[in-house]
Amino acid sequence: MTLFDPGSEGAPTERTTSEEAFLQALLDAEAGLTRAQATLGLAPAEAADAVTAAAVADRFDARDLATRSRGGGNPVIPLVADLTAAVPAEHGPYVHRGATSQDILDSALMLVATRTLDALLGELSAAEGALAGLARAHRDTVMPGRTLTQHAVPTTFGLKAAGWRSLILDARDRLRTVRTSLPVQLGGAAGTLAAFGAYGADDPLALIAAYAAELDLAEPELPWHVLRTPVADLAGALAFAAGALGKIAADVLVLSRTEIGELAEGSGGGSSAMPHKANPVRATLVAAAARRAPGLAATLYASVAAEDERPAGAWHAEWSSLRELLRVVGGAARDASELVDGLVVRADVMHAHLSTTGGAIVSERLSAELSAVLGRGPAKELLASASRRAREESRALADVLADEPALKDADVNVSELTDPSRYVGAAGALVDRALTRR
Repeated sequence: MTLFDPGSEGAPTERTTSEEAFLQALLDAEAGLTRAQATLGLAPAEAADAVTAAAVADRFDARDLATRSRGGGNPVIPLVADLTAAVPAEHGPYVHRGATSQDILDSALMLVATRTLDALLGELSAAEGALAGLARAHRDTVMPGRTLTQHAVPTTFGLKAAGWRSLILDARDRLRTVRTSLPVQLGGAAGTLAAFGAYGADDPLALIAAYAAELDLAEPELPWHVLRTPVADLAGALAFAAGALGKIAADVLVLSRTEIGELAEGSGGGSSAMPHKANPVRATLVAAAARRAPGLAATLYASVAAEDERPAGAWHAEWSSLRELLRVVGGAARDASELVDGLVVRADVMHAHLSTTGGAIVSERLSAELSAVLGRGPAKELLASASRRAREESRALADVLADEPALKDADVNVSELTDPSRYVGAAGALVDRALTRR
């Protein structure tokens, strides 16, 4: 239960990052190590079977392990004792044989990460599909483009949705790359694999390969106890994904404001005090995740600068930070998927807002077109004068320009030049091109 983290509650990634999921990953890492040694003749097959059969999270008390972990600073130490006691006595010596706690904990973290990324990528795929549908449906739905909070030039909602989708795909690609590269960890006490040689391994490097195969993780070039590239890469990809999702949420939050109302969540949330409200809850939760993720990623990046062959504190700071980052981004992906799938697009409101500036939204086009007819200087003066008159007289810019003798003499079609729907550039073509990306 996550009472103060509704964004991750009930998401598929909540299950993959739970206490039970972490405990199971630790047990999987221990059992995988015994099996890997068995494949190389370093442990009896019966020992591998026994350890694997015992390595079931339900058979262990996570709360008790957490309490006892204070004694040694990590949960692997008490877990090894309990797992050893859970197998027949003759197989006990093959539990955790030659490994150090960090081998198991780092490998478990990578298992949790891969399992969580699989669920997270599924949510991103759903969001991408919904956004593709919005981009197609609203390819030519014209709306005000806004820069620095103000109306700029017309754009289309289809192009906006295509941009959101592009960010989702960027996040997906980064996470996929990280997912395939997450490595197993095996180095022994100080990363030399010395203990495995002492226990009879003629080629300790072959044990790394066998361990990676057992856990379906990548084989690292070196033990990475203090070479934290895998964690940093994972942090970066997750933080980017949170930001990409946060961009969508930020736009929805602005465009669903009461005074704008161009978008709305399909099923907004209620208020404890104001019955009339339908709050953009999904977008709010995604926005919250986007603000939390960078700080969590920063902790993981800070742990890259770690001393010796195992640091005091840096490695320890990663555990809960990585778990929280996986949970936060996983929840945001779920909420973003629901958000875009149910998004209400109010094309009529978008169209109405194109006239908010009285036609000034197409001033860029007017400047270019009239310069070609009147010359740059005269065109600038005419537009400045007409814009001022439009504001002072509360008239549409098109009406003021229609009265200008210079434009009548030049046979300029003011109505066409001031039509926002005729000034969206290559928006449609850009949407089409963006949708070819898979």
